[in-house]
Amino acid sequence: MNVVILAAGMGKRMQSALPKVLHPLAGKPLLQHVIDTARSLNPTKLCVIYGHGGAAVPSAVHEWGTNAGIVIDTALQQPQLGTGHAVMQALPQIDENAPTLVLYGDVPLTTSASLQRLVEAAGDDKLAILTVVQDNPFGLGRIVRENGAIVRIVEEKDATEEERAIKEINSGIMVIPTRHLNGWLGALGNNNAQGEYYLTDIVAQAVANGVPVVSAHPSAEWEVAGVNSKVQLAELERRHQLNIANTLLEKGVHLLDPARIDVRGELICGRDVSIDVGCVFEGRVELADGVTIGANCVLVNTKVAAGVQIKPFCHLEDAIVGEKSQIGPYARLRPGTELAEDVHIGNFVEVKNSKVAAHSKANHLAYVGDADVGSRVNIGAGTITCNYDGANKFRTVIEDEAFIGSDTQLVAPVRVGKGATLGAGTTLTKDAPAGKLTISRPKQMTIEGWTRPVKKK
Repeated sequence: MNVVILAAGMGKRMQSALPKVLHPLAGKPLLQHVIDTARSLNPTKLCVIYGHGGAAVPSAVHEWGTNAGIVIDTALQQPQLGTGHAVMQALPQIDENAPTLVLYGDVPLTTSASLQRLVEAAGDDKLAILTVVQDNPFGLGRIVRENGAIVRIVEEKDATEEERAIKEINSGIMVIPTRHLNGWLGALGNNNAQGEYYLTDIVAQAVANGVPVVSAHPSAEWEVAGVNSKVQLAELERRHQLNIANTLLEKGVHLLDPARIDVRGELICGRDVSIDVGCVFEGRVELADGVTIGANCVLVNTKVAAGVQIKPFCHLEDAIVGEKSQIGPYARLRPGTELAEDVHIGNFVEVKNSKVAAHSKANHLAYVGDADVGSRVNIGAGTITCNYDGANKFRTVIEDEAFIGSDTQLVAPVRVGKGATLGAGTTLTKDAPAGKLTISRPKQMTIEGWTRPVKKK
């Protein structure tokens, strides 16, 4: 099977320099959604027709194909003379002996199941159209039937009053027997209200040639909804997020409000997972059994083990969180963070590129960067690892059962031995020996006779 994706439109109503098909929906460009769905059908040829946006669209398509290890062809439509003219550009790149599925780069939510039904309806010798019955079909092409059989498609601007009353509309998505395509496209005219070569006009030609024209229907109307403005993009975003939320609910995830969750990638949940409102998940996020996510958290490419509690307003990126750990509120785990079992990272604590062993804690107001922290370590408030000298990064090592007093600065590279204690206010520039108290602070004194300055009037 061939797949041709039409993605040449300018998208003037988007009011953006970015080509319409590259605008993101759920964190992924519209066109990439369509390509991913097309790939699920295992096509032998996949071609994207581009126009506006210069090299941005073919460059993105090439990158996606390279990342997926597949070949995605592109063809330029210049100028843009309609959907029929667009499909003409793909003819040199598709297999004449296989049917051709035509998709649209700005229609991102069509499911592979619906497309599979359309492909099966078409077989090898029929023209199949994905149609939908809508209560308000204004602006869309109507399916004209005679005795139940499809005979043609008429666009809104070219339709009679009687034809405009028809509620079955053409989604534009169709499967075409490719061996007829060259002749049908060559016979297209542009004598219509828009002066364009409509792909839909091949339906009447198919009827005239005795080629059966059949239809299939998507599971839901939103599957064929396109994006022409930021308003429509926002509407499809919420529709897509609600679909994801419903899937999570059906799998047993507890969502406190299904309307207030954003998944911009892949979210994998175990049993008895609870997610509060306003949470955002990007990339691949895994939440194991019994994980609780508080309100307004952001998790990016993060793996969270069983029984973890993430309190509100936390940000985790490229991190691994061990079982039964507690994070937040207002904590940040940056890339390279690996927490073992029962680690506590409290409010306003930031951890970056560090490993923290089991049962250790930094409960408030600390920065742990480029560090290896042992087990049962206590990191007091106001502690920071000074890991950067302005040019290079250095690591700090804190061994098991060390106690780091409040307001301590550990100037890397430095090592705190097992069971060592650092007194509050220490600036550590040399290794602290195991099992001993190390203090670095000036001697406290009181200045007799000193008076506080008074502001002059």
